[in-house]
Amino acid sequence: MLENPRAPHVRSIAKLAQKNVRTERAEFLLEGPQSVGEALTWRPELIVEMFITPTALERYPDLAEKAEAEGIEFEYATEAVIDSMSDTVTPQGVVAVAKQFPTSIKDVFAAKPRLIAVLEEVRDPGNLGTIIRAADSAGADAVILSGRAVDLYNPKVVRSTTGSLFHLPVSVGATLADVVTRARAAGMQVLAADVKGEDLAGYRSGDGLAAPTLWIFGNEARGLEDADLALADNAVAVPVYGKAESLNLATAASVCLYESAFAHRA
Repeated sequence: MLENPRAPHVRSIAKLAQKNVRTERAEFLLEGPQSVGEALTWRPELIVEMFITPTALERYPDLAEKAEAEGIEFEYATEAVIDSMSDTVTPQGVVAVAKQFPTSIKDVFAAKPRLIAVLEEVRDPGNLGTIIRAADSAGADAVILSGRAVDLYNPKVVRSTTGSLFHLPVSVGATLADVVTRARAAGMQVLAADVKGEDLAGYRSGDGLAAPTLWIFGNEARGLEDADLALADNAVAVPVYGKAESLNLATAASVCLYESAFAHRA
């Protein structure tokens, strides 16, 4: 039983809340039964260490069963230790350390994708995690982070994906121009989500969304630069019928991805 929240190993794990430490170690933090459970189900080979309180083990016995089935040893820890390791304010008694596992841009396009979300300089962790979750739900083949996007393994991003991080490939570090070039070579159309674009309702009325599509979503505050928009085949806007000034980026991305998913399955 780990009991001392100031023990060197506990403090070492807590440092994974810092980006430079995550990058140096190529590891990241998983917090809570949802994230840890999804990792155990879909990518157990990534788990380096796992810690759980006796109370959490009683509440989530399936976590221990999954860990044991995969040959992963877990260690008991007190609530105070889990609190010290966690980035969240209200941890749920389960923490794990996992290896980072970004997918190369080459592998993304080698899989002959039909639907990809590209996030150009998206900075908000909650938005990034929510869009990854929406892309997973819509059956997208991959998510690509381009430009100076928020760190994929930021604890808030990981929590916001609710496990979808382990369900589909996510690539980081590519330039938008390179992504678009590869998409066109793979036979995909390139659409940019932008408030100045064509109304999505009108665009979908034909067969505009039926082709394999790469969607580009821009920064929350600035959107896409003119040079970025010029890379796309068309710009498309989600219409606002009520009095709201605009849609949250993650909401707009979800609508666009699902419209493509509907068209692909029609």
